[in-house]
Amino acid sequence: MQVSPEPTPNPNAIKFTLDRPSTDGGAQTFREGSDPAHSPLGARIFALGDVTNVFATADFVSVTKTDGADWSDLGPKVVEAIEAHFGDGAA
Repeated sequence: MQVSPEPTPNPNAIKFTLDRPSTDGGAQTFREGSDPAHSPLGARIFALGDVTNVFATADFVSVTKTDGADWSDLGPKVVEAIEAHFGDGAA
């Protein structure tokens, strides 16, 4: 699985482009208080901490972090979470 982080105009958000669809349907948004069953990938990323929003659609996942978080720490964890999600056989 290939995951390519790309900057966005928002310094608190990164687009993680995948080599496959990120969902098996339409767009999914995961925020604090969302039901993990609706977006297992979103829940996995959100569980890393310092994440305020996860948006998954088509072949990418956009992750928004808190102001105090550092992408050099959080970015590799997000990539690992995405790889683990798809490695678990999820679609």
